[in-house]
Amino acid sequence: MTGKSAAERRIGLLNGFAAYGMWGLVPLFWPLLKPAGAVEILAHRMVWSLVFVAAALLVIRRWAWLGELLRQPRRLALVAVAASVITVNWGVYIWSVNSGHVVEASLGYFINPLVTIAMGVLLLKERLRPAQWAAVGVGAAAVLVLTVGYGQPPWISLCLAFSFATYGLVKKKVNLGGVESLAAETAIQFLPALGFLLWLGARGDSTFAAEGAGHALLLAATGLVTALPLVCFGAAAIRVPLSTLGLLQYLAPVFQFLLGVVYFKEAMPPERWAGFALVWLALTLLTWDALRSARRTARVLAGGLDVPATAGAAPAAPAAPAAPAGTAGAARSPEGVAAVPGADALETRP
Repeated sequence: MTGKSAAERRIGLLNGFAAYGMWGLVPLFWPLLKPAGAVEILAHRMVWSLVFVAAALLVIRRWAWLGELLRQPRRLALVAVAASVITVNWGVYIWSVNSGHVVEASLGYFINPLVTIAMGVLLLKERLRPAQWAAVGVGAAAVLVLTVGYGQPPWISLCLAFSFATYGLVKKKVNLGGVESLAAETAIQFLPALGFLLWLGARGDSTFAAEGAGHALLLAATGLVTALPLVCFGAAAIRVPLSTLGLLQYLAPVFQFLLGVVYFKEAMPPERWAGFALVWLALTLLTWDALRSARRTARVLAGGLDVPATAGAAPAAPAAPAAPAGTAGAARSPEGVAAVPGADALETRP
């Protein structure tokens, strides 16, 4: 490795840590926006995200994709579906954090790779390796244990996991870069969100102007909170291997979980610990299997041999934010080597 490439990797790692660190610490931000309710916060996030992303696009002068997208009604319809699904995801996440369910929200992003794998099997007819079947089975057992612990299914976690997985599946079909994708989605969200905020103001229920300049600035900062981690992720994605990003992605739910337990003092009875332990075991199985598969494929490629194509070679999460959105199957390195589940993730974390 040359000195230049080593420096590039360091920059990439720093940006990766920054991106996932910001996503992991975002539960500290949403409570600052009270007394605004979750729906008002969500509407401001939609409006201000478009403002910040449009400004970023003006700076980098990247607009060619827009004309292509407008000439393709099917892709435009898929962007609208993605915007609808991420609206649900954002709204549930904001509400859960501000209602004292940070731990349950973090669980949603822990089980997201497992849900994505299940969707790959059910919707895309992918085949799983034994370790992946074991991970899905352990994950299902974890949900049962948590259902007992909560006295009901962990609806917040399941809603976040399924909406995020669906979002990734749709974005696979759209195939837009991170900033472009967020711009298109927030453009669709913008008018309904702005209309809601104007209606809220007309009723006298808006907190934007009523709670002082500091509160208004915090609401405007929802756009920055959405866009800045994405910019950092983009800088990381072009400098470090996807397998590294796949491991870094677990930082976000780990930070959220720790905040829920340590900072917000949420209850963790023994049965809830047992459920989380099963989820972590399932993710360990997935990661081990993906890394083993990547090493094996790399050895085959290094030997100059053809790699037989198998369905579902490493189905994993179209997880965190990556340029072209991920597949419902494995994350791939530029060389086509299967990487850690979720490495080619979504552009828009909570």
